[in-house]
Amino acid sequence: MTDRKDIFGDDLNPTFLFTWKGTRLCDEKKYHSHDHIEIAFILSGQGRYRIDNELYSVEEGDLLILNPGVQHQALKDGNRKPTMEFFVGFTDVAFREMAPNRLDIADGPVLHTTGDFRQKLFRIVSGMEAENEVLRQGRYFMLRSYLIQMILLIIREQTAPLTQYKGYEFESAGKKYVVEQIINYFSDHYSEKISLDQIAENMYLSPFYISRIFKSETGDTPIRYLIDIRLEHAREILESGNYTSIQEVASRVGYDDAYHFSKLFKKKYDVPPSKIKRKS
Repeated sequence: MTDRKDIFGDDLNPTFLFTWKGTRLCDEKKYHSHDHIEIAFILSGQGRYRIDNELYSVEEGDLLILNPGVQHQALKDGNRKPTMEFFVGFTDVAFREMAPNRLDIADGPVLHTTGDFRQKLFRIVSGMEAENEVLRQGRYFMLRSYLIQMILLIIREQTAPLTQYKGYEFESAGKKYVVEQIINYFSDHYSEKISLDQIAENMYLSPFYISRIFKSETGDTPIRYLIDIRLEHAREILESGNYTSIQEVASRVGYDDAYHFSKLFKKKYDVPPSKIKRKS
């Protein structure tokens, strides 16, 4: 595992740009990107985000990292309780093994937070809100200090504790075993809700570490691998003709949203699920 200097370089000195809090009562008008990093934290409710042509469902406690140039659009999720969102914008950061002015996390732009990590994020957001309400001396520097805490928490969540992994690494056989166990779990439970955080907790490993060894052994991320398993099973169902609707097929392979399922299916097979013909 890399040490602190390997991750943070010589300094952590971001330029704080803004915060914004609001309730999402309608779809964001434009599909757009920024030249700065934007962190969105979902304070309550449920919604969806279109990010680089992928659709993500989000709910209370979810954290989104929107790097420069990443196209995104916040969407209201039907009649479900609208999301209350908190945004922080910043720039001028550089982390080792990442491109300048980027904050990359494992398995895409959405991080599902739990436990102590989630509670600490709520406290930081609460502190930023309170600081915005009282225009006192040093307001910018106080907000910047909260931002630094948020960045540190995110990176710590994505990396294993140094004391736990220092001087220790799974042997190749151990890595293969972990990956085989995950693949077997995906194969047996693809129709259920699957969380990488839960798998990591059950294996007493960090989500970041699991993602890293999984990709080193398979060439793909766990989430992408799971998607492929689900879509292969969906195609088998479609070709069998043993279904009544696309929504039913989506549900049988672990997706609540038929539209999202259809987009993933078309991206993999170049045809929508409705065009798959039953085998003779």
